Amino acid sequence: MLEVELKVKVPSLEPVRRRLLEKDAECMGRIHEHDIYYNAPHRDFGVTDEAVRVRYTNDHAVVTYKGAKIKKFGLKAREELNTAVESGEVFETILTRLGFTKTTEVNKWRENYRFSDSAISLDEVDELGTFVEIEVMAEDENSNAAVVIEKIAKEIGVSGEPILASYLELLLSKRSAVQF
Repeated sequence: MLEVELKVKVPSLEPVRRRLLEKDAECMGRIHEHDIYYNAPHRDFGVTDEAVRVRYTNDHAVVTYKGAKIKKFGLKAREELNTAVESGEVFETILTRLGFTKTTEVNKWRENYRFSDSAISLDEVDELGTFVEIEVMAEDENSNAAVVIEKIAKEIGVSGEPILASYLELLLSKRSAVQF
């Protein structure tokens, strides 16, 4: 499965939240996500455009592998594999023992909605600001996911230039710009 996503920076989440509620979107709740990203000892994920993270939310942890971005959709699309782990801390220790190194951490508050066969997230990301993400799962690269996402974006009042970078990439870029 491919995750196809539109991410847009917005000045405020409130107008989108109002629109979602007017359209009877199902609110799935608001959670804090603490993501810890790792780099592999055998290849540089910054070069290969991959990611491995351990995500902590409430009382559980999920490990995610993200493949390189697929440019075909004009939006951000990539393979994503997730699995819950009994202990995120133990899994992080395993990664460290295998030679993986911690890259950085990303903290955000995420408000999740289900609407019209999509997952919509209203995100407040530490150091970066507020964003809206619209995600659709696609079987393959021949999907009409981009058309579906564009229709939903219009319907809920989300416009702007798609951001193809991940929060990890945006945060690393911002931090490196500040250092110079």
